[in-house]
Amino acid sequence: MTTRPTALPIVLAGARGHGRRHLANIRRLQHQGLVRLVGICEPAPLSDDELDAFAGELPAQSADFGALLDSTGARAAVICTPIQTHTELALTAAARSVHLLLEKPPAATYADFARMTDGVRAAGIACQIGFQSFGSHAVPAVRELLRSGAIGTLRGIGAAGAWVRDDAYYRRAPWAGRRRIGTVDVVDGVLTNPLAHAVATALELADRGRAEDVASIETELFRAHDIEADDTSCVRITTTDGLPVTAAVTLCAEQAGEPYVIVHGDRGRITFWYKQDRVLVQRAGHGPQETVHGRTDLLHNLVEHLAGHAELLVPPHRTGAFMRVVEAVRTAPEPAALPSDAWHTEPATASTGARRVVRGIDATVAEGADTLTLFSELGVPWAQPSEVSTP
Repeated sequence: MTTRPTALPIVLAGARGHGRRHLANIRRLQHQGLVRLVGICEPAPLSDDELDAFAGELPAQSADFGALLDSTGARAAVICTPIQTHTELALTAAARSVHLLLEKPPAATYADFARMTDGVRAAGIACQIGFQSFGSHAVPAVRELLRSGAIGTLRGIGAAGAWVRDDAYYRRAPWAGRRRIGTVDVVDGVLTNPLAHAVATALELADRGRAEDVASIETELFRAHDIEADDTSCVRITTTDGLPVTAAVTLCAEQAGEPYVIVHGDRGRITFWYKQDRVLVQRAGHGPQETVHGRTDLLHNLVEHLAGHAELLVPPHRTGAFMRVVEAVRTAPEPAALPSDAWHTEPATASTGARRVVRGIDATVAEGADTLTLFSELGVPWAQPSEVSTP
């Protein structure tokens, strides 16, 4: 007869906004007896209504993350707070030997990422970075297709993301759409936060996700909204072995679409819609083949890892190349404001508030992923030559 392991005591830092998804997921795993929510760290406590789905004793609440970890005896924490707070909170947990699920992007600067990674390593804790797409079973399936030569020699990888975000999106928090607050870096741009998965997933499929895999990065950053950060941008990462990995993304789409990554071979292509776990293989001599895959939840994987039953899916070193992109965006010139004739305002509807739409951008981001080229190379009239950086 086997006994059920003790549920892992866990603290959630940041339970509102995107943190609500983590709260719901913790509740799901708590019902399975895998975790136990013992604390919530928020500047203002959650109401009973916000916590009414948790049966039994409600978790402790505090605005002091370290004190909460101490008082609850938590063994793990989920950090879903503003980007610029990630490093210090992660190090606070590491100092107490508390394991982590740390939301993406893991840090606002590469120096902070390195500091966090060093602290985690020295503490000997497990740290999972919250790129949920890495848990898709499609990722190893696509890699196996590449290894088997299904689409021939790998030529490059392109990602496209066309999302709709209204004006209120940039009023939801003081750090939204900011590059910095005072002297503190934030880097809340489309490439680094809302569509960060497009960039990171492309690098993951290429199996070139480490910092040392990056040779150079070209960025083209633009904004239609009246914000500091970019909302319509592209990037091309050239790896040390010469592979181009591009991403073209926008939050000013004409129509909201599912983001995807295209793996280009000399005898075919693989398209991966990473939020849907859907894969389409197109190659010479074969009809199109579409499959839908399962997904491993990252917090569940962390629990299994701590029990000795699984490898960690997203350790920090597998996001080092992505953090090189964050650093390139951070140090690039300020995003260029698009000319007024490049965008228009769509009025509010039942599902979204008033929003800015860049004309023709849906086709542009798709072409960027399809051809592995930047906006300026596509002849987009408002695009400027790229900013090139080397790590």
